[in-house]
Amino acid sequence: MTQERPLVLVVDDDQQHRDILLDLLALQGYETLAVDNGEKALQTIPEHMPDLVLLDVEMPGMSGFEVVKRLKQGSATASVPVIMITGRSDRRSRLRSLESGAEDYLTKPFDPIELQARIRNHIRLKQYRDMLSDFNRSLEQRVRERTRQLQDACRETIHLLTSAAEYRDENTGSHVRRISHFTAALARAMKMDDDFVDNIFYASPMHDIGKIGIPDSILVKEGPLSQEEWAVMKTHTTLGKRILERGVFPYVRMGAVIAETHHECWDGSGYPAGLKGEQIPLESRIMLLCDQYDALRSPRPYKPAFDHEHVIKILREGDGRTTPDQFCPAVIEVFEGCTDEFDLIYSRNF
Repeated sequence: MTQERPLVLVVDDDQQHRDILLDLLALQGYETLAVDNGEKALQTIPEHMPDLVLLDVEMPGMSGFEVVKRLKQGSATASVPVIMITGRSDRRSRLRSLESGAEDYLTKPFDPIELQARIRNHIRLKQYRDMLSDFNRSLEQRVRERTRQLQDACRETIHLLTSAAEYRDENTGSHVRRISHFTAALARAMKMDDDFVDNIFYASPMHDIGKIGIPDSILVKEGPLSQEEWAVMKTHTTLGKRILERGVFPYVRMGAVIAETHHECWDGSGYPAGLKGEQIPLESRIMLLCDQYDALRSPRPYKPAFDHEHVIKILREGDGRTTPDQFCPAVIEVFEGCTDEFDLIYSRNF
């Protein structure tokens, strides 16, 4: 609860009534302000936010009904309690006061003790509401901070997982960092929401995590693989899924999907399940194109590095190993609009 004295604003065009109210409030230890019309009240409140407003109904110009209505429409002033004080005692006026948003209603001449009790109760209620609001804001901040810490922990885990592959292949480190930017750029260009873009940025580097389980004799072999060796190499997809599938974070869940299906092709020629078309998750359709672009740009034991223009030509026309039918048409269409960004990403020093 606040240790400052509550501030009460008195709005009444009658000087005598204002003085009575101000004296009564001073005796109770409240800070006070007073104005003689509704327009001045609305001008005063933003600069001197009161804890309570004592408001006359009948005043020259703007009525008390209109003042309280405007106060309750403002986000900053809606929580300020208002007690209407008026010479009207009819039921219609009381109902109109409450319908306008006032918390309470008293008729003149009022009982000073009753008024003091109502003022005290409404200010106390406001203080409790303010305290609860402050607590909720503090709790929300703590939740946001804890969520950020958990996200950081998850991202660190992902980094450590993907770093494990770097010890087995010196080219992997730059590759996985580029893949993050490729996939996020393509997802963003496809108008995916921020959560999807964020998830794929952190999930895509885990696409080859299953290669941890592939023997070095196959993984780093310089010559072509035999059919048996190639069959073993293909298992990195299902191994990757098994490593990640128990994860609870969105990044890891998407990483498991990508790990398993990033070699599935639009025309059904991929592996491990031979999925076709929209059977393939969108994140893996994006991943396939980005992975192929990076692989074509990078040197491999069986090929030299190709420049950007040559890679775009291969993706559009094919080269025997790669064919346009392997890629989702919607992904290819969007990729055509951001090829310069891909070239820029590849040229960065990761």
